[in-house]
Amino acid sequence: MLPQRESYSYEMIRSELTWVVGDDHVQTDCSEKLAHSIDYYWVPEVWHDRGLKPQVPTFVVHPASAEEVSKILQIANTYKIPVTPWGGGSGSQGGALPMYGGISLDTKRLNKVLEIDPVSMTVTAETGIIMQQLEWEVEKAGYSTMHYPASIGCATLGGFIAHRGTGVLSTKYGKIEDMIMSMEVVTPTGEIIKTLPVPRHASGPDLTQMFCGSEGTLGVVTKATMKIHPIPAARKFHAFLFEDMHGAMVAGAKLMTSRLQPCVIRLYDNAETAKLIKRVLGIERNGSYLVFGFDGEEAIVDLQMKKAVEICKETAIEDLGTDMGQAWWDHRYKFFYPPYMFQLPQAFGTLDTVATFANIENVYWGMKNAVKEQFPQATFIGHFSHWYDWGCMLYARFIIDNPPQDAAEAIALYNRIWDVAIRAAIKNGGVINEHHGVGLKLGRIMKDLYGPAFNVLEGIKKTLDPNNIMNPGKMGFQGV
Repeated sequence: MLPQRESYSYEMIRSELTWVVGDDHVQTDCSEKLAHSIDYYWVPEVWHDRGLKPQVPTFVVHPASAEEVSKILQIANTYKIPVTPWGGGSGSQGGALPMYGGISLDTKRLNKVLEIDPVSMTVTAETGIIMQQLEWEVEKAGYSTMHYPASIGCATLGGFIAHRGTGVLSTKYGKIEDMIMSMEVVTPTGEIIKTLPVPRHASGPDLTQMFCGSEGTLGVVTKATMKIHPIPAARKFHAFLFEDMHGAMVAGAKLMTSRLQPCVIRLYDNAETAKLIKRVLGIERNGSYLVFGFDGEEAIVDLQMKKAVEICKETAIEDLGTDMGQAWWDHRYKFFYPPYMFQLPQAFGTLDTVATFANIENVYWGMKNAVKEQFPQATFIGHFSHWYDWGCMLYARFIIDNPPQDAAEAIALYNRIWDVAIRAAIKNGGVINEHHGVGLKLGRIMKDLYGPAFNVLEGIKKTLDPNNIMNPGKMGFQGV
């Protein structure tokens, strides 16, 4: 049972926590607890907007080392107190919300770059560091992480590891799980462990990948070693317009299956081309906008670009050229910030999923038709932003301009849209999510996705976290 404020147990637990991290790093004031009760998930934003009282942590604790994290988790196990790791608070799935109170473990004091290794081309850093700060430090040494997400200025390295995050250059350089070499983890019972120093081995299962995407339910990642890359001599872009999404998808898939190694491909459906491409880039066209880029040695980039242009010209209705491609890169983050990004009072959600090339268009139309038929008040738009040799990711969105004012009614409608859309994705060969994670928002669908295999995940959770203190109630795992 959680200690009540101004009780003996509350004061004793606070004393233990302050002994570990110091008086200044255990916070119990209302403003700090409120700040750790709302992330970028639409539901708590609405909850706060309507003047309702959110679930807040009992303590906000700021450790500065793996050893301090270990001691905090040992205290939490002794008193059976839930612990919710908190990075930058920019997640959209409710993964950092303290659903059962307890300790909000803010990792941002774990913010040091520990080593840049130019021989092995790696950087080792603590996971509370803001990703932009890490990138700047690596760039000073003449390299880049090539991890450029829209949330680069506010999200932490640990947050990206927690939900398998990705950046705009993932098509060439991979998602965060492809970039991580090894990591240090504090298990729920307080053990400090290190995974093997390389990501490719036959020394049993890969523990590094087990903790990637675990969203703070299996432990706290405190340090990670990740790949770095030379800053490319050239990076060039080109854009085309296609009559419809299918023609553009055929071209985009061919860019990948031809193994040309683009660093980025973005394909916007007709609706998003008309709505966002027009507003952000000033391109007023009917059709589907496709942009791609290559980077590296300029002679190689030019050769790759020449072949890619030839592929697109086979089915495109207009060559928008390099300027319209470069414009997308220069304004790539604008799509995610006001006044272009959706915000209250609108209801909105990012229904991202991923599937093979054989299934991805069926996933798109399955989701779009399900939302359109059952929720005619919602607008459905989408783009395909992370591409692989075998398929690509759909970054779909729904938007309702005038949702119900009553919080309970609005949230019920919101959840129904998610249920219908994500189950349509699964039915057509997609998955729950591609890079935003599961969190609180989508945990209820995990058993539907995994079937009997979810028992394996539950077994791992129970073994590592016997007292169920680590981020309970997330990813489909049981609450307190």
